[in-house]
Amino acid sequence: MVGGRRFRPGGGFGRQLDEYETRVGVPPSTESPNPPASGLVDSAVYIRGHRFASPSGLAETYRCLQEQDGAMAWIGLYRPDIEQITSLAREFRLHDLAVEDAINAHQRPKLERYGETLFVVLRAARYDDLREEVEFSELHLFIGPGFVVTVRHGEAPDLAAVRRRLETEAQMLARGPESVLYAILDQVVDGYAPVVAGLENDIDEIETEVFGGDPNASRRIYGLSREVIQFQRAARPLLTVLDALAGAGSGSKDEELRRYLRDVTDHLTQVVERVDGFRHLLQNILTVNATLVSQQQNEEMRSLTAASYAQNEELKKVSSWAAILFAPTLIGTVYGMNFVHMPELNWRFGYLFALLLMLLVCGTLYLIFKRRGWL
Repeated sequence: MVGGRRFRPGGGFGRQLDEYETRVGVPPSTESPNPPASGLVDSAVYIRGHRFASPSGLAETYRCLQEQDGAMAWIGLYRPDIEQITSLAREFRLHDLAVEDAINAHQRPKLERYGETLFVVLRAARYDDLREEVEFSELHLFIGPGFVVTVRHGEAPDLAAVRRRLETEAQMLARGPESVLYAILDQVVDGYAPVVAGLENDIDEIETEVFGGDPNASRRIYGLSREVIQFQRAARPLLTVLDALAGAGSGSKDEELRRYLRDVTDHLTQVVERVDGFRHLLQNILTVNATLVSQQQNEEMRSLTAASYAQNEELKKVSSWAAILFAPTLIGTVYGMNFVHMPELNWRFGYLFALLLMLLVCGTLYLIFKRRGWL
């Protein structure tokens, strides 16, 4: 497809393409970035890098492949059911273990060889700006002679963009199924760049929150650390996959594609190194945050201790004066009792004696409390 129109080669091949489409009656289609709930998203048959037909179902795709020599089918599925997977397994002789993995999902990135068929598991990532979270999705690929089957278990990557890109580069698409694998790997790794930028921005915000004393910083550091670890689990194993595909012992005879794959490996290595740095940085931020929280708690404890000490000092003063004032009150209360037989009541110097006794007791208590620092 070039410039939004179907590519029409001249000669017999062009007439053959027209005859096939007239007989089948199916317009060309492209894989939608917003797939349906499940099932077949797009199916296309290519010859020499150009879209030959867009079958509407798997059976029609099989028939087209059988009728055309040198054709390649690219079948895109989104969360397919067991019947569709079983049909593909029967037609392309897919291994039972690979089929089981494609159905169950939740696999780590890996590369498996089953005869002439490659089974590749990728984990794509997408940064959600609104929620400031990283979303991960799983993509399974079956690559064999004359066919590519992609099984998506999430929204990413945008395979519609990959199709459009390859269909405008017929020379690349003509290299066969391996070119599709390269393009998808390139798309997945390129999709990591916005995630890295989003995580870097989140880390900058967290640093501001930590030094600003935000009490919720620890929770966000923990959540972001989990995202970074998940990102590492998605990106790091992919290095092994790319090394196996681009290495000398990969079995690929297309040296140019291997060069492209090595370029993707270089980009992925940079991503992995930055993500590793994020993890170490978050560990350091968490340590700093714990230190700052501890210092803040110590400051609060010192403030509470100082306040308690001040209150204690005030309490000492109040208690001391209460004791001093209690002494004359006690003496005055004793002599204020209405008993007839109290010797001091008839004593000439009784009143003076009571006053002197009050002064003596108050003075003694004052000196004692003063020496102890209570006053």
